[in-house]
Amino acid sequence: MTIRLFRAGTFLTVLLLGTRVLPALAAQPQPEAAPLPSPLPQAKDVAFPGTLKLSVDATDLDHHVMTMHETLPVPQSAREAGELVLLYPKWIPGGHAPEGTITQLGGLTISSEGKPLTWLRDPVDVFAFHVPVTKAQTQIDVDFKLLSPVSDNEGRVVMTPHIVNVQWNEVSLYPAGYYSRDIPVQASVKLPHGWQAATALRPVGAATGDTLTFGTVPFNTLVDSPIFAGAYFKKVALNAPGGVPVTLNMVADKPGDLAYDDAELQIHRNLVTQALLTFGSQHYAHYDFLMALTDELGRIGLEHHQSSEDSVSEDYFTDWKHSFPQRDLLAHEYTHSWNGKYRRPADLYGATFNAPQRGSLLWVYEGQTEFWGNILAARSGLVSKEQGFDSLALMAATYDAQSGRTWRPVADTTNDPIIAQRSPLSWRDFQRSEDYYVAGQLVWLDADMMIRKLSHDTKSLDDFAKAFFGTNDGSIIVSTYTFDDVVLTLNKVVPYDWAKFLHERISTVQKRAPLNGLEASGYKLVYTDKENDFGEQSGKNYHRLGLRFSLGLMINPKNGALGTVAWDSPAYKAGLAIHDVIVAVNGDAFTPEGLIDAVKTAKTDRKPITLLIKTDTHFRTVSIPYYDGLRSPHLERIPNTPDRLTTLYSARH
Repeated sequence: MTIRLFRAGTFLTVLLLGTRVLPALAAQPQPEAAPLPSPLPQAKDVAFPGTLKLSVDATDLDHHVMTMHETLPVPQSAREAGELVLLYPKWIPGGHAPEGTITQLGGLTISSEGKPLTWLRDPVDVFAFHVPVTKAQTQIDVDFKLLSPVSDNEGRVVMTPHIVNVQWNEVSLYPAGYYSRDIPVQASVKLPHGWQAATALRPVGAATGDTLTFGTVPFNTLVDSPIFAGAYFKKVALNAPGGVPVTLNMVADKPGDLAYDDAELQIHRNLVTQALLTFGSQHYAHYDFLMALTDELGRIGLEHHQSSEDSVSEDYFTDWKHSFPQRDLLAHEYTHSWNGKYRRPADLYGATFNAPQRGSLLWVYEGQTEFWGNILAARSGLVSKEQGFDSLALMAATYDAQSGRTWRPVADTTNDPIIAQRSPLSWRDFQRSEDYYVAGQLVWLDADMMIRKLSHDTKSLDDFAKAFFGTNDGSIIVSTYTFDDVVLTLNKVVPYDWAKFLHERISTVQKRAPLNGLEASGYKLVYTDKENDFGEQSGKNYHRLGLRFSLGLMINPKNGALGTVAWDSPAYKAGLAIHDVIVAVNGDAFTPEGLIDAVKTAKTDRKPITLLIKTDTHFRTVSIPYYDGLRSPHLERIPNTPDRLTTLYSARH
């Protein structure tokens, strides 16, 4: 029983429990938020007093564990404050997101002169560790482990029986309060016996047993200089005689995968030649391609200033005829030495690896790199002109069909690395995830063709590349830029309202992809029942059956599982979603050939395609009234127009 008593504009509640009366409760105050702890030390552009020493043991291949020991001088300011703050790198360049592998850090112990120190993780920023120090403690020792993924279910695999990928941001802690470029580091790594390694770092002296010791470099340079090491290793020079050294360093799952012929090697040398002719400069003292030919090491394509991490399939060379869909990877990452590493958007440059990055200009950083990667692959011979055209047609068609363009501009997709952190998405084309890559590529194709048109074919985006990326030849100091800098350089190439041009294509909702560049190049996007060769081979290489432009599906040909269902496509309207499994087609057990035949037949007999679908433990039959047959994108010449696209894709001399 409850009795409410009203008194002077308020009420009190008395509870009667049996015969016992509880006293009236006073009004309970609302809770107040607890104050946040003191902020972490802000980075200052001053020299760190001393050198951080880091040693990495990367020999425990069975457990996929790396073991680290660091020795850090304790700055006087930290001793006076009674605390040193250590940071684990969080914002990794090239990832565009706070994707530091903090979940893999374990076994952290910190000591001074052999006495343990009790560290405390920051309650707000879990990438920061507070270490108590006294005025007398001038140095601390830090030990920890990287518990790297054993399988790709936990993350990217970086240790296999024959290859190790050491990324310094995963195996190091560094002091807060300093720009990363102001912290000197001397690092060493112990590798499995007899292995060879490649990195943009240079060793000091001969190896001591299986341990390589590198020269002292700033911490940001260390993080930008990962290692590929392996039991099966080859390296070849790609630069012209007397030129700045460029090396192709290869590790592989098996020694036979390192078999290549002179013609294939020459094509990779052509890539270096064509890049130098395009950009007119080099922003590295030496450059190392770190290429893993592997089906075991986790996939990666990551840019660095003087190197790149590139994983390709183990049959990259041994099945050269069919490996072309992945060959633009090296061209893309190499381009990043100029676009992204040397020239970098101002809001993507961070004082430390824990300062938030902002990706507002990723459509330049990644979009123009996608443009040049596709073109340099063709100019060098990594792909044929026809393969390059097929790739362009496939990308143009895919992004023209993105349903997300009805509500979301390209500019907003630059936030996707932070929003989704590249996790799987159920409706990727409606969410329009990271469209700044290929949508940016199409915008820059449009810009190239506009320059050609305005200049009567005397200039092109090559002129922009030389003007924008070719400054300070030989310098490896980052040169930041803004949107206005991009517009200014375009106007120097050829006067035009480039700000409006870019804003319309990047910052506003456009129902169609920017295909004007294709038409100005002398080609148009068409669809036929002939398979796009690039898409077909890519599907074979990556085990995908592509019916994106007909039913709206990408399918695992082995088991019928749906990997993609395009928003508002015939398959979507029939109620299908990703991870559904096609069990039967028109009453017969699923096979890729059977589904393709059903799509072809429906075009002539005008009967819906009937699918038996398994969703988890449930079965249902769906009917898809689709009658347009197989559709694949291609580029078709527009009669009586200049063939500017062939000119763009042709080698420079």
